[in-house]
Amino acid sequence: MLRSKLLYIFLITVLLSVSPHLSGQTEQKDNSGVTRVVVQGSDTIPLIELPEVRVYDRRDFDYLYLKRKYRRLIRNVKKAYPYSKIAGTKLKELDDQLASIENEKEQKVYIQKTEKEIMGQFEKEVKKLTVTQGIILVKLIDRETGRTSYQVIKELRGSITAFFWQGIARIFGNNLKAEYDPEGADRVIEDIVRGIEAGFI
Repeated sequence: MLRSKLLYIFLITVLLSVSPHLSGQTEQKDNSGVTRVVVQGSDTIPLIELPEVRVYDRRDFDYLYLKRKYRRLIRNVKKAYPYSKIAGTKLKELDDQLASIENEKEQKVYIQKTEKEIMGQFEKEVKKLTVTQGIILVKLIDRETGRTSYQVIKELRGSITAFFWQGIARIFGNNLKAEYDPEGADRVIEDIVRGIEAGFI
């Protein structure tokens, strides 16, 4: 009887001294998590949540097409918008400076100098814009300045230069005379621009 009690105490002591090491090893090797289960009879079935998979009927393809088109428009507006802001700022600076220069010859020299600076700074980047992004940029310049790109060129470089660049633009499917219409044709672009300005696009 005494012998069995001593054996019992010995076993408990050994288990208590070993158990921290065992639990430490188990924690290191155990990569499993807690999973909900359903018990049906003698079977235990794990409940695993899978990500939702959407299956579209053929009629939903129009919606998906429009969604892709909208995403593409967002990407194009985000690409063109910063340049329209720069154009608006630069044009305001140019207008302010030209107002202080009375001599017409000096004005032309200043315009050419400013044009070279802008071209040197942004020509490579603007050339990378797609035709669609270029069309959006022309409209956004009108939004920022209140003047079409054609009017800006005409005022700064004259009618012949404006006519020349309008011809080049038309070859590439653009129109420098295009006016920005935030309530009509350009309503979606306006929504995207406001989203960019608000910081959630």
